[in-house]
Parts: sequence; structure tokens; C-alpha cells
Amino acid sequence: MTAEINHLPVMREKVVEMLNVKQNGIYVDATTGLGGHADAVLQRMGSDGRLIGIDRDDEALQRAKERLSDSRVTLMQGDFADMEYLLSADGITAVDGVLFDLGVSSMQLKSPRRGFSFASDAPLDMRMDRNQKLSAFDIVNRYPEHALEKIFHEFGEERLARRIAKAITQWRERKLIETCAELSRIVEKVYGIRGRIHPATRTFQALRIAVNQELAQLTKGLHASMNLLKQGGRICVISYHSLEDRIVKHFLADEAKKKVLRIITKKPITPAPEELRMNPSSRSAKLRVAEKI
Repeated sequence: MTAEINHLPVMREKVVEMLNVKQNGIYVDATTGLGGHADAVLQRMGSDGRLIGIDRDDEALQRAKERLSDSRVTLMQGDFADMEYLLSADGITAVDGVLFDLGVSSMQLKSPRRGFSFASDAPLDMRMDRNQKLSAFDIVNRYPEHALEKIFHEFGEERLARRIAKAITQWRERKLIETCAELSRIVEKVYGIRGRIHPATRTFQALRIAVNQELAQLTKGLHASMNLLKQGGRICVISYHSLEDRIVKHFLADEAKKKVLRIITKKPITPAPEELRMNPSSRSAKLRVAEKI
């Protein structure tokens, strides 16, 4: 099966409902991916509506272009942290809604070349923007032990961060760590016993966040969306781990205190049981929504 067939947009209908799509509105899908959410928004919009799709990943945008072949759609390669600049270049200074679907896509995980998955023998890469220089290979093979420990601890909340960092630096004294599978085996040896969750999960999450500066970019992207949203416009954010969700939760709460936003979701929305059965990978998803006052 292709990545497109396997790709199931998380909480697709709920996201469109919570965006409160207007017929002639302007909407930003800040993480377009393969275009699943964007396609759902398009179906609710009228002929005068506009959809701006942003993604760092040129490969994802190429595939989204096939799905979103519509005069109302403009696709842009770039980082959502630069959303204001990207939209202003197209003459857009205000929008009715912004969607963020954070984390790594199924296409990126399953691509044998991209190096996101510990189950893959692909080269260590993890770059969402393939024009970027820094890769997971650079971090794993060149960063000092204390820097690796900090990355695994802060971005992976990995309890064995120190031991994993030490094992990596000892291994690379003999040879460079070149593939995902090689790094995965090193982490597995540190853990010894394999539990329900693969022992390399947190290490790979931490590296991916570090390579792509995901948390810093998220904060910038949230601020950019506030500057663009019209009164009554909505922001919808789907997060997949506690680090992302914490940033989103605190940001929305701070903006609500300043009377900039009204929080729509007092508690995050999670996938329904039926969706979890169809798409088990959505189990950690949390949707938070707020409206510009």
C-alpha cells in the first residue's frame, strides 16, 4: 500500500468542525503533509474561500499538490514559524483559522530514505526540510556526550539519557553510527529487556526534535498565528507528546489571561474509540482549540 492510502488525518471531521469553516474564509494548514485535513477544509469552503498550505517537506508538498489541485489552494514550502512572512508575500495579512498537526507524518516514518524510524535501516537523517544541513547523523556522531545527554533528557524525557549518551560516544570511537537500525541496537543494549514500547522510541523522538528545532519553531508558529488571526478566527492544534502539548496548553492559557483568546476546549479533544481502532497511531493525539477575541 502507498503512504497516501495509509495516511489517515487524525480527527479529520472534528478538526473541520472546530475550525468553524466559513464559506469565504481564509485558512492556513500550517502542516499540510499529504493534504488530508486541507482537503476536508476545502470541502466546507465556498468558491471565494482560500486555503494556504505550508510544509517544510518538499516531498510531502509534491504529493499534496496532486490531492489539492484547486484554484483556491496555494502551497508554500517553508517553516510555519515564518508564516507571517510567507503569507505577506502573497498579500495575506489576516486569516480566519490556522491548523497545526504536529509531529512526524506517516509518510516520513515509512519512507526508507528519510531516516525517521528506528525500525528502518535507512541512513540517520530526520530532516523535515531536506535542504537543511544539520541531520541526526551529525548530532549522533559529532555532539559531545553531555550535549547528547541533554537532548535525550529534555526532548525525549528519557530516564536513561546519560547511559545512552555514553554508549553512543563509546561506540563511535570504533566507527561512525550511520543507520537508524545501528543506533536502535545501541539503545536496545542499554535497556537490555525490551518492553511494550520500543526502547529507542524516546531517543529517536529527542533527535528528531533537536534536528528540526520543533519546540522552538512551535512557539514561534503559535505567536505568528496570533498576529494573523482575525477576530473570531480559530486556532486548532493537534499534539502527540507531552512536550508539545505543554507548550500549546500554556500558550493558549497565557493568551486567554491577556484577553486575546477564548479557549474553546477546556480539556483537549482525543480520538473516538472507532478512530483508534482504525488508526492506532492516533492514540496519543490531543486537539486544543481557541478563538481570537
